[in-house]
Amino acid sequence: MDTGTWHLTHDLDGFLLRAGDFLRSRPARHTVPLTVTETLRTRGPRVYGDGEPEFGVLERDGKTRAVFFRTPPHWLNATALTPGEAGDLAARLAGLGRPLPGVSADRDTAAAFATAWQRHTGATATLRRRQRLYRLGALTAPGPLPPGGPRLAARGDHALLVRWHDEFTEAVGAGTVRDPAEWADARIDSGGVTLWETPEGTPVAMAGTGPRVAGQVRVAGVYTPARYRGRGYAGAVTAEVSRAALAAGAREVLLFTDLANPTSNGLYQRIGYRPVADFAVRDFG
Repeated sequence: MDTGTWHLTHDLDGFLLRAGDFLRSRPARHTVPLTVTETLRTRGPRVYGDGEPEFGVLERDGKTRAVFFRTPPHWLNATALTPGEAGDLAARLAGLGRPLPGVSADRDTAAAFATAWQRHTGATATLRRRQRLYRLGALTAPGPLPPGGPRLAARGDHALLVRWHDEFTEAVGAGTVRDPAEWADARIDSGGVTLWETPEGTPVAMAGTGPRVAGQVRVAGVYTPARYRGRGYAGAVTAEVSRAALAAGAREVLLFTDLANPTSNGLYQRIGYRPVADFAVRDFG
């Protein structure tokens, strides 16, 4: 069976010209490439690291079938692939001698690519993280709300955001994908982080949102320091950023959870999020 032809490039504009309609056709499933390419477009090609971003488009019968991107030194990220397509991509990249630290994709694609990468390179593959993508249905505010209320993070919160960013990435084992100070700058500039404050003005939780692309907004970076947990702050601030995204015109509001954390999965479902698909990150060694 013809699995199509992969077109590889470092040209973001050229990639989006080929793949943009395909990515926008399923914005929820393609939320990561949509938001990452938008961030690269607006914040520059080195926003995720010093390496030159790489892109690939799989075309069959003149139509885009799948894509991948990579922002070195981070994992390869791919849209859904059949085992044959994943095998062809692994063979192509292995033949070019490009080292990969791992793959991030839907559960089946990640497994298929990892198997093929092992076959072509001899690398070992280790499951790093299992995730579930959720889409907001009917928003249900958690109740009763904890004391205090939400406010957008401002320039004076920069140091706090950097510290919480580092604590969050360490807690979830995600690794640092983006410079924390640059991330804080970008989110403050765009109004992309909301803090929950106590009545005394102490920030106790945060939730961020990425750019709106193809009508979808993804909630990310929901974090409550350990000493403030169990008081409803995470649910309250997540519900607030979800409400604000809808009010600003988002057609879909999404978020990823770590399947190893049943507390967060239960919380998001209680406020109206419904499962879409399972994803996985696999490390190569």
